[in-house]
Amino acid sequence: MNISRTLATARRVLRQLSHDPRTIALLLIVPCALLLLLYFVFDASPQAFDGIGASLLGIFPMVTMFLVTSIATLRERTSGTLERLLSMPLGKADLILGYALAFGLLAILQASAATALAVWALDLDIAGSAWLLLLVALLDSLLGTALGLFVSAFAASEFQAVQFMPAVIFPQILLCGLFAPRDTMQPVLEAISNVLPMSYAVDGMNEVLHHASVSGDFVRDTVIVAGIALLVLTLGAATLRRRTP
Repeated sequence: MNISRTLATARRVLRQLSHDPRTIALLLIVPCALLLLLYFVFDASPQAFDGIGASLLGIFPMVTMFLVTSIATLRERTSGTLERLLSMPLGKADLILGYALAFGLLAILQASAATALAVWALDLDIAGSAWLLLLVALLDSLLGTALGLFVSAFAASEFQAVQFMPAVIFPQILLCGLFAPRDTMQPVLEAISNVLPMSYAVDGMNEVLHHASVSGDFVRDTVIVAGIALLVLTLGAATLRRRTP
């Protein structure tokens, strides 16, 4: 791995994204717009918004980062850009980390905008610090980025990349504890939810929602989300191919 090549890859990705306003809008505006919509849905019941808003503050950024990252990476492969890059002295780790760094910077902006909107504009009532909420939202965005980079290796077209969303993201949304406490699910479903990263993302958000101080469960949840993101990035580098079959 070469740090200068990694940074050069990140700069190239950011330059490309700067010329794609629709992608920037999807990353930065859509999560905020969805939170705003949810706020008005629960306008007559602010407590309901407090209960579900924190969880969705972690889910929305993860979903959008997954979608944009998987499609953007696949576009590099199908256009032949990936093959040309890997014919140069650029390692797979340099490429994956460059993409992760570029989208990670966008994830910081995305998580910051969504958290600021929820806490200061929509009055999301949390017991803990807004900075902890931002930390979990950022880790969730980075996890979505890592998952998007990983699944792009198994798609042959942008349409196939989008198809991975119901396969990878939707089951996690159903089993993460958003609709029902995980310990009340059928034992098999609870066991599955215990290995899904979104479950710990939602648990981390709920810890900030209900506890004023940093708890052991919060540390566990954030470490698990960060560890899974790192593991998925490593797998993404290992499965990176020069060509799309």
